[in-house]
Amino acid sequence: MNTATILALEVAVVANGWCKAVTAPEEVAKRAARAAYSAGSLDLGRSCEAAVVLTDDDRVRLLNRDYRNKDRATNVLSFPAFDADDMARLPVDAPLFLGDIFIALETATAEARLEAKTTTDHLSHLVVHGMLHLLGHDHETDDEANIMERLESDVLAQLGVPDPYVLADETAAS
Repeated sequence: MNTATILALEVAVVANGWCKAVTAPEEVAKRAARAAYSAGSLDLGRSCEAAVVLTDDDRVRLLNRDYRNKDRATNVLSFPAFDADDMARLPVDAPLFLGDIFIALETATAEARLEAKTTTDHLSHLVVHGMLHLLGHDHETDDEANIMERLESDVLAQLGVPDPYVLADETAAS
């Protein structure tokens, strides 16, 4: 990655419960997003911008319904703002807006409890997952999922967060 490339990040906490569930949720989200950006981005050769919105299940359910035709809440939604064709049309010196990540409080906290992990660690994982989607990674095929999970695990290890896929495998085996 080009070390001159900068990620400008906006984190909005719009569901008050986030501040009760996680100490300094903005900082947790920023740290996770920047780590994922460093690990998962191509050399984009320009400054980039992204937004993380820590919201609630109602908001995420509406977004999921309106944009994905799935009328239910989910833990994280990522909305990439560009594709490769868009890159070619942008001026070279223009910052690149990567997109938005929305994380649902109630779903995230319930998953953390169910998986016996801290909400802080789970928030970090969801932000990393969302940022990798903004950078073009996906998990539609087994190969894509393996690559993305490996990247997530590596980034989370850098953040001191236990590998969620090892925990998931151990839980499934018991």
